[in-house]
Amino acid sequence: MDNNGYRLLLPEGTLDYFIISDVKESASEIVIYLEEKNEVPKEYAGMKVESKVFYEPVVVQDFPIRGKKLFLNVRRRRWVVKDENRYVSRDWKLVAGGSRMTHEFASFLKELY
Repeated sequence: MDNNGYRLLLPEGTLDYFIISDVKESASEIVIYLEEKNEVPKEYAGMKVESKVFYEPVVVQDFPIRGKKLFLNVRRRRWVVKDENRYVSRDWKLVAGGSRMTHEFASFLKELY
C-alpha cells in the first residue's frame, strides 16, 4: 500500500521522528499507524544506547477528514543506556495534556467554545 498521501494528514514534524507503518481505512474512520524511527535521541548520542522495546501504542484523535474520524496509533520506542542499565525515550509533545488529541485539534475545539 502506498502511504505517501497520508503524510499530508499528519501534524507538522511527525515524520521527523516516525514512519507510517500501516494505514487502515473504513467507511467511518482512518487509522494511521506510526512507529518511532530507530534514531537515538540527541541527548543520548554519545552513550552506548540500544533500542529494546516499544511502549504500548497510544491512540490519538486528530482532525476529521471528509466526514471520517482520523486516529493516529503511535508506537514510541524505548532505548536502554547500557552503562547505566536504564531506559530512556524521546521527549515527545504531540499529545495535548489531559486528552487523546493532537495539540492542533484540541486548540481548534477550544476555539469553538
